[in-house]
Amino acid sequence: MYSAQKIEKKWQKIWARNAFKLWHALGQSKQKKFYVLDMFPYPSGDGLHIGHVVGYTASDIIARYHRMIGDNVLHPMGWDAFGLPAENYAIKKKIHPEIVVKNNVKNFRRQLQSVGFSYDWQREISTTDPEYYKWTQWIFLQLFKKGLAYEAEIPVNWCPSDKTVLANEEVIDGHCERCQSAVERKQLKQWILKITAYADRLLADLEGLDWPEKVKEMQKNWIGKSEGALIKFPISDAQSKIEVFTTRPDTLDGATYVVLAPEHSLINQLQSRIKNWSDVQQYTQQAKNKSERERQENKEKTGVELKGITAINPFNKEKIPVWVSDYVLIHYGAGAIMAVPQHDERDREFAKKFQLPILDRPLIPNDTVITKVNGQKKINYKLRDWIFSRQRYWGEPIPIIKCVQCGNVAVPEKDLPVTLPKVKNYEPTGNAESPLAAISKWVNVKCPQCHGPAQRETNTMPQWAGSCWYYLRYLDPKNKKAFVNPQVEKNWLPVDTYIGGVEHAVLHLLYARFWHKVLFDIGAVSTKEPFQKLVNQGLILGPDGQKMSKSRGNVINPDELVQKFGADSLRLYEMFMGPLEEAKPWDPKGIIGLERFLKRIYTYHEKVLAQPKKTVSTAGADKILHKTIKKVTDDIQQFRFNTAISALMIGLNEIEKTTIAQSQWEQFIKLIFPFAPHLAQELWSQLGKKGLLDYAAWPVYDSKLIQETEIDLIIQINGKVRGKIRVAKEITQAEAERIVLQDDRIKTMLSEKPKKVIFVSGRLINFVI
Repeated sequence: MYSAQKIEKKWQKIWARNAFKLWHALGQSKQKKFYVLDMFPYPSGDGLHIGHVVGYTASDIIARYHRMIGDNVLHPMGWDAFGLPAENYAIKKKIHPEIVVKNNVKNFRRQLQSVGFSYDWQREISTTDPEYYKWTQWIFLQLFKKGLAYEAEIPVNWCPSDKTVLANEEVIDGHCERCQSAVERKQLKQWILKITAYADRLLADLEGLDWPEKVKEMQKNWIGKSEGALIKFPISDAQSKIEVFTTRPDTLDGATYVVLAPEHSLINQLQSRIKNWSDVQQYTQQAKNKSERERQENKEKTGVELKGITAINPFNKEKIPVWVSDYVLIHYGAGAIMAVPQHDERDREFAKKFQLPILDRPLIPNDTVITKVNGQKKINYKLRDWIFSRQRYWGEPIPIIKCVQCGNVAVPEKDLPVTLPKVKNYEPTGNAESPLAAISKWVNVKCPQCHGPAQRETNTMPQWAGSCWYYLRYLDPKNKKAFVNPQVEKNWLPVDTYIGGVEHAVLHLLYARFWHKVLFDIGAVSTKEPFQKLVNQGLILGPDGQKMSKSRGNVINPDELVQKFGADSLRLYEMFMGPLEEAKPWDPKGIIGLERFLKRIYTYHEKVLAQPKKTVSTAGADKILHKTIKKVTDDIQQFRFNTAISALMIGLNEIEKTTIAQSQWEQFIKLIFPFAPHLAQELWSQLGKKGLLDYAAWPVYDSKLIQETEIDLIIQINGKVRGKIRVAKEITQAEAERIVLQDDRIKTMLSEKPKKVIFVSGRLINFVI
């Protein structure tokens, strides 16, 4: 009798005793390396839900398969535990973030082990460990030394609920991506990382990656490279000119108005000439409170004309009005655009709403136009520099000391890590300062350069900092002298397969690629890119078809399913639901079918155990097995886990009708192992096999045994399919004609003798009448 709970408990205990050596990747090996990585979790809540299990199961199947084919597999796990999710959870529970994270990590680890994931636990890391974030701070200092980390006063996205600054990428439709609060705009002094300096390389190096095209496209769109020209529009009766960036200089003759961003400096300079100044001032103030993404994606166009101000089209010398509108961003191009309603849908919507001219003018070649108006060719990007400061407690301290005499000074590397002080009050202040600012004993220090009085930077890093480089620390997690040994890094990089959600396509993946390129430039890593292959798993939706969330009450805890059906059933069902990359609604009854499948395997295994050891496979059993080996192997390599499981089911259906020798049944058990490791290991043990299946050789199919001796020959009349018939694979045309023409149904369809017969060997026969 199959008992999932008994079997899984037994083998998890054995694996736990051996885990530190069983799944530990070898440092130096003649074996081919294979680095498979999960996007590590945020241990910020009560535990994992079944959506997490999808990606982790997929990576575990791949890891187990690659060990069995003889690769040296690195499959690590750790915890992305700094940042807002963990801190807000701690505030809600009224427990210090450090305690919350430790408790959550303990629960997450237990859950992962309960599902049977084969992680290299010797390499476990946490971004909150000072021995880890020492090197996060070290990398920040390399950015600072290269001028890629700088401080500036800028308009920022402020979340009034989280009481901190958000990066542009963390604002969705004007709301905080995490808590959905409406975002406000504030002018604050912030630390910023110059990711724009790497825009070209971030774009160009996408081409060599084995990533989903939609993810590449998302990164390309976010970087937003566009080639065009800077063109100046003189203002009538004034010395000032409006400089615009356009990707379509050839449409200049059809420009009917100019639009300025609300922050454009010319607006204030022309105040005395603007006849409706109060309207303009009111509009610009309102616009400044909107997020950039909200302004770009706002479907309803708004704006105010600068009455009394006109510009001159430099190509045709026609006077055109000047407007201010929030769909123009100050940092894109020159903070102003020329509007050509005839050739731009956004401009056309604006022109129709405000009854502005739409002219159908001929296009003029770009180089003719640019030369005539003294324009300048230019490349522009939508990508903005990364706002890196957070006004919160639970994050990596930024290793900078502020000195009145010396300015911003790097903390000496010998003094790293700058550890987060122990505090009772860690809640955000709401006044644009971190709670760390109130800890005078920690803040007040001596300047490393002049030794005069100075203060520590009190903002902390965003939660994305630790995840920018964690894949590197897995390689060498105990190294106290460097973030990774250069030889170890060369041995393992790049990551061969990286599995995670598409929601990280812009934020994490773009940031990690940026940091990696900086490390490459200073000689700290040997590859230009960190992740060679990317696989996205789709969401598991609730039974109601909606995204799982506590507010909807549709979150499903894997613990309950493991307890009721077993971990192997859960693993199989999550992979069987559909293609890995697609979103799939959870069917509470669906897992029952997979549990039955495992019971059938166990039942047939008992039959094998009961038969004499010298039992020989019946005719056809070898063919069934080898067809299954080929299909499952191909599907694992292509991440088609749902069809691999289907092939196992079909294989078992056929095997159940036959008698199979124990040696052949052993091969079938190996095929099951990556998907249902507990059951497979138990069956292996019951066969008297010593040792664990993890490094048993993966089955290899015999191509001769899977060749078909029969085919379905398609029957056509005048090119239209009329049926098919099972025939010998090597059938001749004459034999095919004779067999098909004896079929009464075909005889009826053939009203006359065929004029011509077209025969494609192994595929079809077509009668032309």
